[in-house]
Amino acid sequence: MSEQQYEKYYVPAQSPWPILGAIALFLMAVGAGNFVIEATKGKEGHGGWILLAGLAILFFMLIGWFKDQIHESMNGIHSRQLGRSYRQGMSWFIFSEVMFFAAFFGALFYARVISTQWLGGASNNAMTHEVLWPGFEAIWPLVTTPGGTTTEAMGWYGLPLINTVILLVSSVTCHFAHTGLEQGNRKKLITMLGVTILLGISFLFLQAEEYVHAYREMGLTLQSGVYGNTFFMLTGFHGLHVTLGTLLLIIMFCRILKGHFDAKNQFAFMAASWYWHFVDVVWVMLFFFVYIL
Repeated sequence: MSEQQYEKYYVPAQSPWPILGAIALFLMAVGAGNFVIEATKGKEGHGGWILLAGLAILFFMLIGWFKDQIHESMNGIHSRQLGRSYRQGMSWFIFSEVMFFAAFFGALFYARVISTQWLGGASNNAMTHEVLWPGFEAIWPLVTTPGGTTTEAMGWYGLPLINTVILLVSSVTCHFAHTGLEQGNRKKLITMLGVTILLGISFLFLQAEEYVHAYREMGLTLQSGVYGNTFFMLTGFHGLHVTLGTLLLIIMFCRILKGHFDAKNQFAFMAASWYWHFVDVVWVMLFFFVYIL
């Protein structure tokens, strides 16, 4: 490639957003951990406030960073080489999210397939059964804790099934929104993306209703032993991902209303749609392994 054909790689100026993002994630991790511990022990503390502070800083960071990125993209600063870097970065990000949920599904697998069987006396662990938990029955879900607290397992029908249908439909509408962008059909793009956002908000609303029902009527809380812990851990983190995905789609919707994106310049929209499809796939797995099995 000759010097005239060489495409320059844009290097942005120093930015405060990465360090702010790191601080936000640190506060969220500390706050979420303390909040869960406090909720499990029934104590009041500062975990919830620390978590909210982290979320607020993250929200501020996202607004500033997205604003800078949109400015660079609309002013033609980005090159094809930088576009490939963005694609690779988004791919690695989604891969890291896959590993994130794989760890939680692994914890669920260990609890229900290995630990539960050991406590029940399997694999020559009869003494473990008698010493640690006499009378224990190796069944899942575990609706009784060692302290004698009982709860009720969340069924797959009702709100969980409705939410599954909602997310599956939202994946379809998101795909049609993308095809509208590829075809230059702005009306189809705006309509289908708007429907996808409404479906995402509906999912979050129904999940909140499910949590209220679990706490008030079923006795299913964070104090409900390993079943309650894994249930809220998996569904709660997924809900956070749905929230982030919905925010990304709302940002894309606002940009589309401003006339951004076309068939050639659309990576930001594609990245948001990739993430949304990923969230949908995770929920299908979660619905199968947490609610049905």
